[in-house]
Amino acid sequence: MRLSDFWRNMDHEFGPRYSRVLADTLALSEFNSLNATEALDRGVPPRDVWQAVCRAQDVPPERWLGPDIEIKE
Repeated sequence: MRLSDFWRNMDHEFGPRYSRVLADTLALSEFNSLNATEALDRGVPPRDVWQAVCRAQDVPPERWLGPDIEIKE
C-alpha cells in the first residue's frame, strides 16, 4: 500500500476532515501509543497503520481494502 492509498482509504472511511484529526489523535496501542501520523513518519508501512486504525475503530474487515477504484484507460 502506498501512502496515497492510505489517505484515500482514510478519507473514504472517515471523511476528508475527520480522517486528518483521527490520524493525529488516535493512539494506536499496536505502535506504543503513536498516532497514525507519527507511525507513518517513523517508517511504519502504511498498510500496517491502516489496519491498526481499522482495528482500533472497529471498521468491518470487508471494508479494509478501501473503495473500488476505476481503472483509467
